[in-house]
Amino acid sequence: MAAASLTDSFYRSMFDLAGQTVLLTGGYGHLGRAIAAGLLAHGARVVVLGRSAEKFASAFGNDRENVHFIFCDVAETASVQAAFRQSFDLYGSPRVLINNAFYSRGQQPDALPDADFALGLDGSVGTAYRCLREVLPYLRAVGSGKIINVASMYGVVAPDFGAYTNAPQFLNPPHYGAGKAAMIQLTKYFASYLGPENIQVNCVSPGAFPSDAVRQNAGFEGELQRRIPLGRVGEPQDLAGAFVFLSSAASNFVTGHNLVVDGGWTIR
Repeated sequence: MAAASLTDSFYRSMFDLAGQTVLLTGGYGHLGRAIAAGLLAHGARVVVLGRSAEKFASAFGNDRENVHFIFCDVAETASVQAAFRQSFDLYGSPRVLINNAFYSRGQQPDALPDADFALGLDGSVGTAYRCLREVLPYLRAVGSGKIINVASMYGVVAPDFGAYTNAPQFLNPPHYGAGKAAMIQLTKYFASYLGPENIQVNCVSPGAFPSDAVRQNAGFEGELQRRIPLGRVGEPQDLAGAFVFLSSAASNFVTGHNLVVDGGWTIR
């Protein structure tokens, strides 16, 4: 009976994140807010790492129980180190790191300057490597942890360029897809490397989750919808469950996985 009760307790609490500190880069953006909301709903303490306290305040308003802001420029190692130290001093050891921040420059596929191409790669995968590297001492100190990287369906498949014929301003450039593909491989690499230390590394690849501003172009949204088996684009809340799962005990035997959340785009 005791063993059965213990098992029942695990099943009831396997998505419970109470008492766990989650570090989230890019936490006040279009998708970051939904990721944070899902984690908060399951009891996590979410530390949003970013460069703008004003954008954080705008995203979360006055209802900020259990969600906190720490300045962090993910392009700079010293800034990442300082942010992680500050979070540890204030909130204790992190249990989860979510690498969601991204930056890029340039779009024209066959005319990107070298500097733009390099910046886009760094903004896609260099940021994740810096944060992963710097969080490891904290995870190793407690003997476990979870790292979740954010890639894209365009790290899995090439763009369907026909979707962008009448809306070329929304085309993802080549260094975006290349960086996101690298993110998936980085995930597999470190899942293998860190597995013996009980640190799981996984990846989430969102599909078409256009922002409100992009969705004002009804023709472009229609092009996306026609390419998605579920017949609609993603809403931010559609993404939240993937991060709750990969942050929780429910995923303790999952590592090196790329969870694609795309409404079926990549199956065709």
